[in-house]
Amino acid sequence: MEISLSLEKSFSEDVAIMVDVLRASTTITVALDNFKEIIPVKNLKDAKILAEKYGAILAGERNGETINGFDVGNSPVEIKKHEGNILILTTSNGTRILEGIKSKALIGSFINSKSVSEMAYRIANSHIEIVMAGVGGRFVIEDFLGAGKIIAHLKNYDDCKLDELALAAYIASIDDEIVNDAVIKSNSSAGLAELGYFHDVKFCLKRNIYDTVPVYVNGKISKMTL
Repeated sequence: MEISLSLEKSFSEDVAIMVDVLRASTTITVALDNFKEIIPVKNLKDAKILAEKYGAILAGERNGETINGFDVGNSPVEIKKHEGNILILTTSNGTRILEGIKSKALIGSFINSKSVSEMAYRIANSHIEIVMAGVGGRFVIEDFLGAGKIIAHLKNYDDCKLDELALAAYIASIDDEIVNDAVIKSNSSAGLAELGYFHDVKFCLKRNIYDTVPVYVNGKISKMTL
């Protein structure tokens, strides 16, 4: 099984795992406890139209800030207070990346890294790609390290072979204390802390507290179970 790592764009025709640690991947995983499905949307106009059509909770952010008039932002901590059949979600990066994935698309982060890696291994034929969402097409350290933690679980399978970028992410993610420190000191974390969302950063760094595996199919996200 080949394991590869890419930034923003997906090339796999088998299985891809989208990683947007701060915060879309984490928020989506948490939200599936209280919602049957999530519809990720790129633009605000479509998000509002769909929320009205389905009578759905409307969640989203731009540049980390909760969008005016929305029920909740892209916060894994605050999303716990909401529930319903459908959640409409629009974010700066993660929801945009999902639309570009043509293979089977899973969603991973620190909080479900073990489960998402196990599911990916089960359903893949020969290739698992980890796709870092980044920020506006730019590399961010939290997605690299989150991907590394998923790759660390995949590395436990004897037939998984890592490309060099995947190997680098795995090596970088070995020491949890160093990883936590790097994410907390990252530009993304600083921006969220400035907006009053440092509690989200701390939550996003929790390890394997969910066995939920979000899967994106035909424009909607639902829960896969092991």
